[in-house]
This record gives sequence, structure tokens and C-alpha cells, in this order.
Amino acid sequence: MDRVRRFPSRRRLLQGAVAAVVPAALLPATHAAAQARAVDYPLAEWVPASTSNYTAANRPTTYPIDYVVIHVTQETYADTLAIFQNPAKKVSAHYVVRSRDGHIAQCVRERNVGWHAGNWTYNTRSIGIEHEGWVDKPEYFTHAMYEQSAALTAAICSTYDIPKDREHIIGHHEVPGSDHTDPGPYWDWSRYLRLVNFA
Repeated sequence: MDRVRRFPSRRRLLQGAVAAVVPAALLPATHAAAQARAVDYPLAEWVPASTSNYTAANRPTTYPIDYVVIHVTQETYADTLAIFQNPAKKVSAHYVVRSRDGHIAQCVRERNVGWHAGNWTYNTRSIGIEHEGWVDKPEYFTHAMYEQSAALTAAICSTYDIPKDREHIIGHHEVPGSDHTDPGPYWDWSRYLRLVNFA
């Protein structure tokens, strides 16, 4: 007669300990599939903002999505993610794009309302994309950043039927009531829109 095991085996305990410390990229495909479902854009890494820094919603059912708002962080990539994860900051964007390689983090699901535009109506009707850098330092606007961000914007526009033009892909400074200047004078809009339309 077989005995019923009441406690997990030593092997199962060790596997659980390994899973707790191994990076997600090295775990089995099922874990990777769960990570992929957490993001709206398949090439993004999920780095969630604090739930205190955005509004849960069910867009586009609750609010139409009509705009993509382009931002520049005025911070490093890592510091921007930390700000979004700090519940005292009351700010978030849906995505952050790293300067050196165009790596994308998703911080807020597209169905939810990010607090990025400084205008409630525009927050409810837009997806916010932050870009690592400073408005007065054009060296941060790398080819990789432009390419990856444009591919992301193109995907968003296709998902929500947003025209791929300057009336619908706007800078933070163009949001009514904004006191921000980003993305600033060095952001190459012609290049960006060309990449969006060819993505």
C-alpha cells in the first residue's frame, strides 16, 4: 500500500526556492507566457506603477482612446520607473522607452487611465509614452529609441484606429493647460512620424 505524501518533497521545495530567485527570462515558457499576458505590447517588459498613481478603467469602453502623448522624462529610465512605483508621486505613463537601446517598460495597462498629461480629459483619452532623457540633450534621442517608440505608437494607433498624424500623436506641451515643454525642440517629429507610418 502506497503512503500518501503529506509534505512536499525536498526536490519540490528546492524548485520553489529557485523559482523565487531566478529572473523571469530564465523560467519555463509557461511563466514567460504569463508575463506576456500582463502587457498590451508584446515587446514590452511589465514594470507596474503603483495603483495609487493611475485610475482603473475599462477603456476604450469607458473612454475612447484618441491620442498618443509623447513625453520626455527629465530623469533616467530607472528613476522614472521608481517614481511611477512610488505611491506618493501621483504620476504615471503607460510606457517608458529607454534611450540607449529602445527597451520598453509598460507601467500601466492601456485600459487604465495613466496620470501623465496634466489634463483629465486628455488622460482619459490617451496613451502616454515617456522617453528617457532631457529636453535640452538631443544625444538621448537615439535611433533605437525612435525606432522602438515609433513601432509602439504604430501598434497603439492600429489597435484603437488613431490616425497616424500630428493631430493625434502629440507632445506633452500640446495638451491644453500644460506647463510642460517636452518633448522639446530637439525631438524630430518628421523623423518620428515617418517611422510610425512605415512601422
